[in-house]
Amino acid sequence: MISTLFQVALGGALGASARYLTGVGAVRLFGPGFPVATLAVNVIGSFAMGVLVVALAHLSANRLAPLLMTGLLGGFTTFSAFSLDAVTLYERGQAGLAAGYVMASVVLALAALVAGMAVARGIAG
Repeated sequence: MISTLFQVALGGALGASARYLTGVGAVRLFGPGFPVATLAVNVIGSFAMGVLVVALAHLSANRLAPLLMTGLLGGFTTFSAFSLDAVTLYERGQAGLAAGYVMASVVLALAALVAGMAVARGIAG
């Protein structure tokens, strides 16, 4: 139990740090307007989750799931930040942009997860 908790905490710290650095980089590259960083981490995180769910099962390495999936990807992806970004866009009077952001986030994240699974199955297969 303590070992698993340590894995989640370590992965979470690494994932949250990566999320922060992604946000800093996105603002430097694209400016503060559209929440590019949140969209990017959710799509990248979904792709990585798809790869990991297949790879860990194929390698019989589910013992790494608390570190990689719950911790690292849980700290990296940002559904709560996504929700705040969508509402902020809406409250700024940008309802169409908010709706587009929600649709893009959901569709791209689901597509990335499926793509990640397909890539992992192709490599493992």
